[in-house]
Amino acid sequence: MLYIVATPIWNLEDITYRAVRILQEVDSIACEDTRTSSTLLNHYEIKKPLISFHSHSWVTKVDKIISQLKEGHNMALISDAGTPWFSDPGYVLIKEAIIAWVEVLPIPWVTAFATAIMWSGFPMNHFLYLWFLPVKKWRQTLFKSLVERKDSKAWLETVVIYESVHRIVKTIEEIWTYFWMEHNIVIGRELTKKFEEFNRWTVREVLDYYTQNSSKVKWEFVVIF
Repeated sequence: MLYIVATPIWNLEDITYRAVRILQEVDSIACEDTRTSSTLLNHYEIKKPLISFHSHSWVTKVDKIISQLKEGHNMALISDAGTPWFSDPGYVLIKEAIIAWVEVLPIPWVTAFATAIMWSGFPMNHFLYLWFLPVKKWRQTLFKSLVERKDSKAWLETVVIYESVHRIVKTIEEIWTYFWMEHNIVIGRELTKKFEEFNRWTVREVLDYYTQNSSKVKWEFVVIF
């Protein structure tokens, strides 16, 4: 059995009783960074063998993990923060487990973008999640296609992206360019941490804020527009 276990974004209290129980019961735990995961596991006094499974190691480990699962091994898959499969190589293991007829069971809870969506006040009956935008290739083409989608009367949707500290100001400037300065935007930073911050302003106001407060330009951002 492969359990897909959602873990806290940051605040260690943001985990379900069920998730803790599963982590206590499985034979081993596959995680991105064993050091990061150990902080959570030690907090809940969970002592299990850890398997490092990240973007640089999954190629050499996925077959071995699938073999263990087919032999009846119970394993939990967790990410450094939030829900495995979103923005990490967990989807590869899940896909291979399904192909191998291994039973897969999700233990859901939280993701960074879902947390920001809850606060945004934007309509979410249709939304488009794009993870991180391309750095160079196809970036402008993507923005143009977003404008076309938002201009379409047949398909009104909210766009959700992640952005790094290095490109957040540039991305806000591009949203200004392709949409307009009074377009509404929500930006979340350091979600569930002590200095968690949400800004629900126009593009112009958000750009002014981060331009004038460079100390706030750190960590990763969730951007909704």
